[in-house]
Formats: sequence, structure tokens, C-alpha cells
Amino acid sequence: MSRKCLVLVDGSGYIFRAYHGLPPLTRKSDGLPVGAVSGFCNMLYKLIKENRGDGGPSHLAVIFDAGSKTFRNDLYEAYKAHRPPAPEDLIPQFPLIREATIAFGVPSVELPGFEADDLIATYARMAVEQDFDVTIVSSDKDLMQLVNDRVTMMEPVKAVTIGREQVYEKFGVPPELVVDAQALIGDTADNVPGAPGIGVKTAAQLLAEYGNLDALLDRAHEIKQPKRREALTEFRDQILLSRELVKLRDDVPPPFDIDSFALKDPNADDL
Repeated sequence: MSRKCLVLVDGSGYIFRAYHGLPPLTRKSDGLPVGAVSGFCNMLYKLIKENRGDGGPSHLAVIFDAGSKTFRNDLYEAYKAHRPPAPEDLIPQFPLIREATIAFGVPSVELPGFEADDLIATYARMAVEQDFDVTIVSSDKDLMQLVNDRVTMMEPVKAVTIGREQVYEKFGVPPELVVDAQALIGDTADNVPGAPGIGVKTAAQLLAEYGNLDALLDRAHEIKQPKRREALTEFRDQILLSRELVKLRDDVPPPFDIDSFALKDPNADDL
């Protein structure tokens, strides 16, 4: 019997991995690009096949981003503003990928105004409250803040488990302090400013010494190194804003309940 386990797939991660990892492919009938669709389907099929049966998950859903604008853009207009638009040949594949997900018997979930990561955080919290174990299929570092004794991540290609130890190796802090570390480090990919001159190692050292970000900022005047002290005092508001940007919301209104994610057989006719 399948254990009570929810698998949440980071749909955007799957899409872009499929798009960049395979050569272009077009449908012969009309020339429509389908390379990302093909790669996505192969990855999803492999995930389902390898996790069927005893010891496999009982529930599965793919979580997508609903659009580029979210509540974070209201907090900080420059958030992800420098990211280029999706490649032209990928855009028409987005709806096909969602249709394919449903044809596999897997719910396709998204929510306007929020990122897929916020939905994943919300469903992870809900699942743990309902006594599920949770596996998040993604290598996105922004999701590492969700790791705990009931929530792990799995790298999509190599199927390597990301638990507390792996998060510590990445950030030098446990999952509970990842948000504080990211607030200091910033993120150039998402245009999160952070604290000037503070990288992963320095952030880990400071948090280890002071315990958490709030204590660090309150006692920043005690820091002997002038550059670090100035970065923390002069850019305090920027650091706190960065924390709001990187912290995932786990209280967004879920479009579906977890029971609807129960594993189903694929729809052979649709596929």
C-alpha cells in the first residue's frame, strides 16, 4: 500500500530543464514547437513510473507559475524585473504542457498573484498538518527553507535527496535560517538586493554568532569590521525588504484540496 506521502513537482523547473536540455523539436503536422512538451512528458512519466507501487507516494501534483506579476512586485517593483521574457518558441508550449499534465492524471495547479513556490509552501504545510510526508521535486534553492523532518526535496534529474544536511552544505545554516541568510546574501537572479558585500560564508558566520537576522540587525553596532557594520546599519531596510521577498507564503488560498491529488491512472486516450 502506498504510504501517505505528497509529491509536489516544481512545474517551471521541469519546463525549463526540458527546454534547455533537449534539441528543438517541431510537430510535423503544423510546425508547432513541442520539444519542451516532449521533455516534460518524459520526465513526468519517469517520475510516475519509478514511484508507483509499494513505498511510493499516495498523492502527486504539478505546481506552475500563473504569470510573471505577483504580490512581490507590489513590495518591490524591481523584483525579477531584469529577467528576459520566455523564448518565443516556448510560449505556445505552456498550455500544451498543462494539458499533458492533466492527461497523465496529475492535477495542474496554479494561482494568479502568487509564485508556484508559495503554493508549494502552502501545500507542504497543509500536508504535514494532515500527517503526510512531503517530497518537493526541485533543485530550486528558494524552496530549501521548507525542508524539515517531514519535508524533503529531490533533485529532478539525479533523484538526489535534499534534506537538512544538504541545505546546511549549501547555505552554512539550517533550513530554519535560510530566509535570514538569503535576506543578507540577496539574489541577483531574482533582483533581491540583500546586504552589499555579504556572501554565503559571511552570512552564515553572522547568523551563527547572533542567532537570527533580527538579533543581528539589533546588535549590528557591536560588529568590529567597519564594512560589515556599515552594510548592516545603513542597509537595514533593504535587508528587511529582501527577507519579505525571499520568504515563501504558506497561507495562500489553495485552489484544490490535497485529497484531489490522489494518484490516478493516466488518460490513455488524451495522451
